[in-house]
Amino acid sequence: MARRSVVFPFSAIIGQDLLKKALILNVIDPNIGGVLIRGERGTAKSTAVRALAQLLPEKEVPEGCPFGCSTAEEKADCPFCSSNPDAPIVKRPMRVVELPVSATEDKVVGTIDITAAIKEGKKKFEPGILAEANGNILYVDEVNLLNDHIVDVLLDVAAMGVNTVEREGISYSHPSRFALVGTMNPEEGDLRPQLLDRFGLCVNIEGIHDSKSRIEIAKRRRDFMRDPAGFYYEWKSRDEKITESIIQAKKILPKVRISDEMMEEAVNKCIQYNVDGHRADIAIVTTACAIAALANRLDVIKDDVDLAAVLVLAHRAQDPPQYQPPQDEENEEQDHDDSAQDNDSRDDGSDTQHEPQRGDGGEPNQTVSMEAGKEFAVKRDVLSPKLRIDDVVRESSGRSKETVSDTGRYTGYRMPEGKPTSIAIDATVRAAAANSTDGHLHIRTEDIREKIRTRKSGNLIVFDVDASGSMGAERRMSLVKSAILSLLTDAYQKRDRVCLVTFRGKDAEIVVPPTNSTDLAKERMRNVEIGGRTPISAGLVKSMEIIRRETFKDRSLRPILVIVSDGRANSGMVKDELDNLCASIAQEDIDTVVLDSESGFIKLGMAKHLSESLCARYMELESIRL
Repeated sequence: MARRSVVFPFSAIIGQDLLKKALILNVIDPNIGGVLIRGERGTAKSTAVRALAQLLPEKEVPEGCPFGCSTAEEKADCPFCSSNPDAPIVKRPMRVVELPVSATEDKVVGTIDITAAIKEGKKKFEPGILAEANGNILYVDEVNLLNDHIVDVLLDVAAMGVNTVEREGISYSHPSRFALVGTMNPEEGDLRPQLLDRFGLCVNIEGIHDSKSRIEIAKRRRDFMRDPAGFYYEWKSRDEKITESIIQAKKILPKVRISDEMMEEAVNKCIQYNVDGHRADIAIVTTACAIAALANRLDVIKDDVDLAAVLVLAHRAQDPPQYQPPQDEENEEQDHDDSAQDNDSRDDGSDTQHEPQRGDGGEPNQTVSMEAGKEFAVKRDVLSPKLRIDDVVRESSGRSKETVSDTGRYTGYRMPEGKPTSIAIDATVRAAAANSTDGHLHIRTEDIREKIRTRKSGNLIVFDVDASGSMGAERRMSLVKSAILSLLTDAYQKRDRVCLVTFRGKDAEIVVPPTNSTDLAKERMRNVEIGGRTPISAGLVKSMEIIRRETFKDRSLRPILVIVSDGRANSGMVKDELDNLCASIAQEDIDTVVLDSESGFIKLGMAKHLSESLCARYMELESIRL
C-alpha cells in the first residue's frame, strides 16, 4: 500500500472557511463540476488542496487497473475492469494529480505509446494525466495561464466522466472522474467567460489582515517545518472528524431530497442576479444537496440554497451574494472573523458625491471620490489598432490569439514545409508507428513532424486618465469612469493587457501596472479620486515610459495609448514644450486615441488640439457608445 507524504493538516489552516467548505463539497459530489479558487499569492490555495487529499479516505481498486477505478460507474467504463472482473482488490490513497501549465494535449489526454512503437512496432495507448486523475483530485495551478484548448478538454471530460481519444489510428476510452480544482491570481488575467462558467463553484479569497491570526499562521508553519509528523498527529483527530463527515455525507447523498419549493428558491436566485444560461441553476441544486448531506440531513433547507448560491454565483454574477457565516458557527482553532476572508468585496466608490469648488485655474479646494455610472457597450473600433500588412495577431472576433513563434511553448506539430526547423520527435515516432505495416519502426520522410511553438500576442492598452479638478463636475467624471469601465470590459473580451495611469496635481501615477486583470483595473478605477491641477505632460511621459519598457520586453506587443481628458493643461510643461512632447510621441509607432470629455455649451476644443499634436484619432467621449 502506498504511503502518504505528510502535508500541512487541513484543519490547521486558519480562516478560509468558505474555501475549505467548497473543496469538501466538491469531493462529496464531483458532479458539482469543480472549484475555481481566485486569490492573491500566499493565501493557502495550494496548501488547502494538498491538505484535502491527506484527509480523504483510501479507496478500494482492482489490482493492476491503470485508472484506479473504485466505483461501479468507473468500472463500467474501464477496459481493464471489464475484462478482469475478478481482479483482487487493493487499497490506494486518494492523491492530488497536478497538471502543469506547459502540458500539451498529448500529455493530458494520452497518446500512442512510443516505447511499444519502437520495441514492438505496435499501436498501444499510453494514458495521460486524465487517466491518472481518475478517482483523485486534479489540481491545475494558474489555470488562467493554461492553453484555452486544454481547459476546454478538461472541462468537457469533467462533465462527461469519460476521456475518449481518437488519433493516429487509435480509438480509446477510459473513465476519468475527478474532483477538479483550479487556482489563479486575478492580477495575472482571467479565464474567458465561457470557460469561467464551466466551473461549478468559485471562491474569492484574500490574505488575512488580523495581526493575531497572522502571527498564529507563522507559528503553525514554523512548528510544521520543524516536526511535520508531530504537527500532523497534533491535528490528526480534527482531520479525522472531517474525514468521517465526508464518508457519511457520500453515503447519504443519494437519499437527499430537495423540494419543489427549494428548487424554485434556487432558480429565483439565478434570476435575481441576472445569470445567463442554466448551469448555475443546476449547480445550486447539486451543491445544496451536498451541503445538506455534509450536515447529515436528508432534506435541503433554505440555508443550504443560500450558501450554494454564494459559491455558484461568485464568478457568474456581476454583484454576487456575499457569505454570511452563521452566528453560532464554532471555530476551535482560532479566534478571528473569517468572513473577511470569504468575500471578494467590491468597493463601488465613496458615498461622497460633491462637486469640488474650483477657480478659473482649475485648482479645487478638496479631493473627492465619485461613483461611476453604468457600463455600456462601446463601438468596436474604439480600441482597435491600425491594421498593418503583417498583422496576424487577431482573430475575426478581435481577440488576441497564440501565434507561431520560434521561441514559444511547444503546443503541437505539423507536416513541415521544406526543411523542418525543429523536429517533434514524439509525433514523428508516433506517425511512423501508425504507418508501420510489418511491425517494425521505419521513419520515412512523410513521417517527420515539425514542432509548433506558440506564444501569446496582443495589445497593451494604456489608459491615461485626467483626474484633475477641471474634470471634477459630478456628471462629467461619472461618465468618464463609466466609459473607462466599459472600455476595460471591451479590452477583457479581446484579451488585451491594460494599464491605468492617472494625472492630477503636479504628477502622474500608475494606478494599475500592465496586467490581464480587468477586474483589478475596474476596482482601482472606481476608487480614483478627483482634484488638483491638470499635468497632461506628466501623464504622457509616464504612459510613454510604460509603453517603451513593455515593448522592449516583447517586440510583438502592440501598444495603444488612450488619453481621456478635456485637454485643459494648466500644470507641468508650457504650451510649446507640450507640443514638442506630442510631436515626438507622434513619431513613434503607437496607436493613440484622444477621448474628449469636455462638456457644456461653450467648448474650448483643447482636446481636439491635443489629438492633432499627437496625430491621434479624436473622439468625443459620448460618441463611443454603441
